[in-house]
Amino acid sequence: MLIAKKLSGHKPQRDPLFVIIVSIIIASVLVVYPLSYAIAGWRPLFMFVVMLFWILCQPTWCGVWFSFTIGIYADLLLDAPLGMNALSYVMIAFIIRYLIREKRVLTFNNLWVIVMIAIAAHLLLTLLMQAMAGMNFSITRHWQPLLSSILLWPLVYYCLKRWRI
Repeated sequence: MLIAKKLSGHKPQRDPLFVIIVSIIIASVLVVYPLSYAIAGWRPLFMFVVMLFWILCQPTWCGVWFSFTIGIYADLLLDAPLGMNALSYVMIAFIIRYLIREKRVLTFNNLWVIVMIAIAAHLLLTLLMQAMAGMNFSITRHWQPLLSSILLWPLVYYCLKRWRI
């Protein structure tokens, strides 16, 4: 059996669990790493982009429960109202999984467009939740991570693409 697989050119699938955990830890450090006030608003949404990568590229391992767990973890890291990021992550993960369930040939450009839309949707959802909660915030500073997060996607993709299905 093993010889037949080697002859047919199939590589054995590697278990991505360790890499998933390490990528989340690295994203956690980057989320809380202190930056000066002038550039802190431009900090990319590291945790969200890493979550999107795993949802899009490892759908058998990472699903809606994964996004919920990462969202709660992000809420605790960022001292956000508990469930705000989790709700946004779950809604976006569910919509993405629903829309791409039959499209397994996703090129880098297709993924980048999906990620751009998902980042904008996440920022819009968190803006609406903060407005409904009556939180004081700056609308202009709220949208600053949009461009930096979109530009972060190629880096995350090329660092982790080895574990893509």
